[in-house]
Amino acid sequence: MKKQESIENNSATHIAHVLIEALPYIRRFKGKTVVVKYGGNAMTEERLKNSFARDIVLLKLVGFNPVIVHGGGPQIGNLLQRLGKTSEFVQGMRVTDAETMDVVEMVLGGLVNKEIVNLINRHGGSAVGLSGKDGDLVRARKIVVKQRSPETDEPEIIDLGHVGEVESIDPSVVDMLVQGDFIPIIAPIGVGADGFSYNINADLVAGKMAEVLKAEKLILLTNTKGILDKEGNLLTGLSLSEVEDLIADGTITEGMIPKVRCAMDALKGGVSSIHIIDGRIEHAVLLELFTDQGIGTLLMRR
Repeated sequence: MKKQESIENNSATHIAHVLIEALPYIRRFKGKTVVVKYGGNAMTEERLKNSFARDIVLLKLVGFNPVIVHGGGPQIGNLLQRLGKTSEFVQGMRVTDAETMDVVEMVLGGLVNKEIVNLINRHGGSAVGLSGKDGDLVRARKIVVKQRSPETDEPEIIDLGHVGEVESIDPSVVDMLVQGDFIPIIAPIGVGADGFSYNINADLVAGKMAEVLKAEKLILLTNTKGILDKEGNLLTGLSLSEVEDLIADGTITEGMIPKVRCAMDALKGGVSSIHIIDGRIEHAVLLELFTDQGIGTLLMRR
């Protein structure tokens, strides 16, 4: 009996220490906006989906204003495969003809978006789903890709179809939802001046959204620990200049480069700090925001 009581006391003491460690962060960031880009494994594994939803609900309950921008590439690819349509990629971007764009809107704006809304509401939150088309939230600009070929002197212009980048964001509808105590869940689809819909990289939308909302933090959930050095060790705190050096010397490569560039643009645009964290860890958002050590890479302007 005494041994059991000792175990229970140790557990209770640990919980108390965790709560005390979180207190200054809750006090410091109460009322601040936090934009979270949600994607990767955290969106596909049931335990991680439920963990993420509980994290976001808790953030709202303790006074943060979370705004979620989500991806959905694997879900789009799965449906296209079921429909017998082959996915083609150029420089990491999905070639999106009109038929594929219909699938993108159905998956991102419908299936995935509403699943996240339902998940957060089921865990006690009040979430509302949007796409960038709602309230003229995201204005898009068609991406033009140039690719050099050994056979020609001039670069080849490749038409990716309905693939865009953020031209501008009008946050009015998001502000209205936040003021109404709702959690906005945003699918990264925008509308161009031509009236067509465009699929936009979720990292880019999250970064620009954080800038426009003057967010305190931007959190990017990934399938890696964060930014790693050449030996594979996690780099926990970096400045803009240090990140530039890591790109220049080849430490940061391939798929991490656009994510880091998006983070750097957000910092330059006024976001106070960026967190690149491992979405494969349960309660990754809470561990990063409410503990002294954190679990990922923190980027700051300093």
